[in-house]
Amino acid sequence: MTTRGIVLAAGLGIRMKSEIPKVLHLLGGRALIHYALEAVGEATGSPPALVIGPGADRIREEVGPAAQFVVQEEILGTAHAVRQVQGLLAGQADSILIAYGDMPLLTAPTLRGLIEAASRHPGPLAFLVGQGGEARGFGRVLRDRLGRVRKVIEEAQATPEELATEEINLGVYCVREAWLWEALARVRPSPQGEYYLTGLIEMASESGAGAQAIPVRDPDEWIGINTRVHLAQAEAALRGRTNHRWMESGVTLVDPATTYIGPEVGIGADTVILPNTHLEGATQVGRDCWIGPNTLVRESHIGNGCRIEASVLEEATLEEQVQVGPFAHLRSGAHLAPGVHMGNFGEVKNSYLGPGTKMGHFSYVGDAQVGPEVNLGAGTVTCNFDGRRKNPTEIGEGAFIGSDTMLVAPIRVGKGARTGAGSVVTRDVPDHTLAVGAPARNLRRLEPRDE
Repeated sequence: MTTRGIVLAAGLGIRMKSEIPKVLHLLGGRALIHYALEAVGEATGSPPALVIGPGADRIREEVGPAAQFVVQEEILGTAHAVRQVQGLLAGQADSILIAYGDMPLLTAPTLRGLIEAASRHPGPLAFLVGQGGEARGFGRVLRDRLGRVRKVIEEAQATPEELATEEINLGVYCVREAWLWEALARVRPSPQGEYYLTGLIEMASESGAGAQAIPVRDPDEWIGINTRVHLAQAEAALRGRTNHRWMESGVTLVDPATTYIGPEVGIGADTVILPNTHLEGATQVGRDCWIGPNTLVRESHIGNGCRIEASVLEEATLEEQVQVGPFAHLRSGAHLAPGVHMGNFGEVKNSYLGPGTKMGHFSYVGDAQVGPEVNLGAGTVTCNFDGRRKNPTEIGEGAFIGSDTMLVAPIRVGKGARTGAGSVVTRDVPDHTLAVGAPARNLRRLEPRDE
């Protein structure tokens, strides 16, 4: 049986109290809408139709080719929204799956289960229900004395007795395509003049074969986001789901409640993540690393066996056995080769530090190429900006840069060269040469024993 999907995202999201469309608010670092589109697309095997409101250009830009867009010019309820898709999907499938852009934690396996149940059920409709969790504005499922689904009552219209019903309608449907469009035309408006999909359930129950309710066991899956409180609840649930998966894969999370791992992150086995660590974007972490505590890693690549403590990494690359921190900052373009040690309160930007290089604390290296086995003493600064442009620094293999040295770029410090503590180096230092002073003078040639 072929199934096509519809994701509804035309709601105004008034309770979010935001100028940002509700489905573009971030969850786990990604816009909400992506979760629903991916789950529906995976469950049906094709990109869904996405119903948006007028002027939803920001949603179009965010989603791109991941969906076929349909505009609901007047926001007149969910049934009215689905009717706008008739011209696109009529006759294209055996059944239609209908979901929402603000329910990001519904999984593709759950949606596939709904599709399969609908295909076996003789009635025209199957829908997802929850029980025992927070209702968050969902309607209540009403049954007759024999336990058959009779109808769904919206929360706003429910009596106190009906509100006490624990079974809630999650609003996610799989409907036989041949029945759907004719039934939508018969949905009656609510007292507010809106047309709701819940009307289909009552019609299906009156058809003889009835509507089938499919329970969802995990209450996290039915978190529908209407407020910032709901968004925080979904964030906590997603974090728990993500962290559980990584622990099952061989990663140690010392305190999962304070560990934040984005959906695109990769982590090798036997890595240990300490509390209050954030791994964001497409960050990749190797095996046997120690990351944290109090560390932010964004869009970076970390090799095997690295140690990073209380530091910030942004678009950086660390090869194997690198040590960083505490309180270090690696900015865009920072590349640390195997065995590099970067001390506390250091900063590297758009620079390469060669294998085995040691960078002392309170140092800044920017726009530099640093060779292997270099010692950058505490307080070393590459003075790379002259007020108009960034200038390069080159430091050769085995050089020793004394504490508090200022390297005024553009400049080259040669292989095996040394600078005295407190030097201000404004001219190139040849290989195996000692430079001291402010401004520094190339004092003498170093003998092999001095090196």
